[in-house]
Amino acid sequence: MIVRIKHIMLAAFMAASFSPTMASAQSPKPGASRPAQAPRPADIDKNGVLILVRSTLLALDQANKTGNYTVLRDLGAPGFQTNTAARLAEIFAYQRNQHLDLSGVAVLEPQLSMLPQIESTGMMHMSGFFPSVPTQIRFELLYAPVQSQWKLFGLSVSLGSSSPVAPSDAPVPSVAEQPRGGTGLRPAGPKS
Repeated sequence: MIVRIKHIMLAAFMAASFSPTMASAQSPKPGASRPAQAPRPADIDKNGVLILVRSTLLALDQANKTGNYTVLRDLGAPGFQTNTAARLAEIFAYQRNQHLDLSGVAVLEPQLSMLPQIESTGMMHMSGFFPSVPTQIRFELLYAPVQSQWKLFGLSVSLGSSSPVAPSDAPVPSVAEQPRGGTGLRPAGPKS
């Protein structure tokens, strides 16, 4: 069972692609119409990923603890900065009121469920979790290239259970219903 604190997505790009519960920033100005490109792997090493993920989540943690979202806002890309500090305080009010502590991200190693990839918009997108106990901190991040640096454009943070989850109670097909040459195993369902 996943306990969702609050999904926060601060990018119009993510608004079109993910959870309906989110805040949005101004999307980049549409340019000449380009054919949609498939995401491609980002050219960033492990240390670069660690710096981006940890610094972003620690900035959110400090903003939640102090109630001051100015630094988080100022660290973001221009599209993220369309949110005022007061608006960010509203968006993260639930996490702040629940005293969500993200400080463990400073020492834990994130596990990426989606390796950094460059979307057709030119933004870098990644997601994963920190394997903490009893709950995991799950994240999804979107960065825009600004003056040769990756700047925060979208952010989603939630908590989930770190204990194993039992499979659904869906009936297992009988042997007669199995395709020939199959393993008898059901394919994995969509990940949440």
